[in-house]
Amino acid sequence: MRWPSVRQGERSQEESSSADTLILDFPASRAVSKIPAWLQGTLLRNGPGKHTVGETRYNHWFDGLALLHSFTIRNGEVHYRSRYLRSDTYNANVKANRIVVSEFGTMAYPDPSKNIFSRAFSYLSHTIPDFTDNCLINIMRCGEDFYATTETNYIRKINPQTLETLEKVDYRKYVTVNLATAHPHYDAAGNVFNIGTAIVDNGKTRYVVFKIPAAVPEGGMKKKSPLEHVEVLCSIASRSLFSPSYYHSFGITENYIVFLEQPFKMDILKMATAYIRGVSWASCLTFHKEDMTYIHIIDQRTGKPLPTKFYTDPMVVFHHVNAYEEDGCLLFDVIAYKDSSLYQNFNLANLNQDLEENCKVTSIPTLKRFAVPLCMDKNAEVGSNLIKLASTTARALKEKDDQVYCQPELLYEGLELPGINYAHNGKQYRYIYAAQVQWSPIPTKVLKYDIVTKSSLTWSEEHCWPAEPLFVPTPGAKDEDDEDASFNQQEATMGQLSAGSSKALVHRPENHDGILSQWWLPWLLLHHWVLVKFQGSPAFKCSIQSHTSRPRPVPSRKQVCRS
Repeated sequence: MRWPSVRQGERSQEESSSADTLILDFPASRAVSKIPAWLQGTLLRNGPGKHTVGETRYNHWFDGLALLHSFTIRNGEVHYRSRYLRSDTYNANVKANRIVVSEFGTMAYPDPSKNIFSRAFSYLSHTIPDFTDNCLINIMRCGEDFYATTETNYIRKINPQTLETLEKVDYRKYVTVNLATAHPHYDAAGNVFNIGTAIVDNGKTRYVVFKIPAAVPEGGMKKKSPLEHVEVLCSIASRSLFSPSYYHSFGITENYIVFLEQPFKMDILKMATAYIRGVSWASCLTFHKEDMTYIHIIDQRTGKPLPTKFYTDPMVVFHHVNAYEEDGCLLFDVIAYKDSSLYQNFNLANLNQDLEENCKVTSIPTLKRFAVPLCMDKNAEVGSNLIKLASTTARALKEKDDQVYCQPELLYEGLELPGINYAHNGKQYRYIYAAQVQWSPIPTKVLKYDIVTKSSLTWSEEHCWPAEPLFVPTPGAKDEDDEDASFNQQEATMGQLSAGSSKALVHRPENHDGILSQWWLPWLLLHHWVLVKFQGSPAFKCSIQSHTSRPRPVPSRKQVCRS
């Protein structure tokens, strides 16, 4: 059996002692299935890679120190590289050989040996915290630059070829936000759209929709960053000054932006006192089951939300799937939960040998379709359904005082981490690629769901937890799910899913010593969107998951080489 070759990466003098770069080569001669000849390019991904520093340990999976990955695919071969993000957080922790920077689920306390003044300063700094720059969720492309992102106000520029960490960027220098999603959207021109929260700014807490241009006007001696030309499209006042909604993503169409103000809220006053009370910031997130979910539809052309007040039942949404306009209505699809139990399931105390028992969710992730009218019929009777589309059973019931209650169409139960052919983002579409999950957040199957026929195809393999699927269109593709014609229908569909999912095994990230002593299966957890560009295809958004540090037996050749 031939293992992939292992090479230590090139390191600067500063990095040589940490051995934080790993390079693996997967030669085509070992492949069980064939990678399409046209699939040429580099896939970037991001996720937690280190959960212990010295004798200290993070409490939650999403607190781990960021580990960057790249998969370069050329001539039927895959070349893998990984490198820790050298954030200020990483450097401070490694220097102290303990966790000294707080994360959302882990509060870092000063060394007991420090003097009283150091401890007092630490308490004060956590009252109005400067959040972490441990950017472990996504890779964002902005103009010609690439950034590792998280949900705070910080992003870190990286070199997409070497994965070297470059400068630290504070969103607040360009737009007033304390938090921002790590799931931006891109239009055909490459402009970036995102949403952030401005907390108690000038006496108001607001959700800020902003746009980063793909390019900036030339001129002057110094080349400017697109971030210096950020445009605020709209601001929406939070329904609560000190309890804004938590949100992980949003929807977009050609003319509108969809934002859900859900009753999964951050208590800002509790967060300010969390350090003193000895609890994490994550404990200040609460699901208010008695509240409604409010649907904000923002017109990009006017920069204003629609005046109609749309709402639906309480729910928690992490991932929007897609949104589009049809016959005077806006339809959007989301993965919804009845409560917020999913987040608690990824406490590291639960991720042990009793994982399946500890991580049972109390609600199944459900694909729901909502429809809202873009123009209100003033003559419609109270209680009447304002949606007349034949394509959905979703309803929008008119109420008094310009309020509309939205009742979704339930499309599918038991899927998460959705992806689409991104060329159809914001447009009418048909296919969803996702991980199939039921009462456990750990998926074992990859799913292709047909919205029109309500049918699905699945892929699974024993002892394999598939990563979040990525759709890579065939060059010159005409149909939304165009496949390589050399395969039959079933093989082509699953082959594309396999090409888009990282099923190659990688070396344990905490042991980058160049010795291939143990292999680890990738383990899907939650959200790590990445940016990719393949030959024959434009740059588009896709998703791949980080892997766990849970050991598995040395895999068979089939498991190692499946592409």
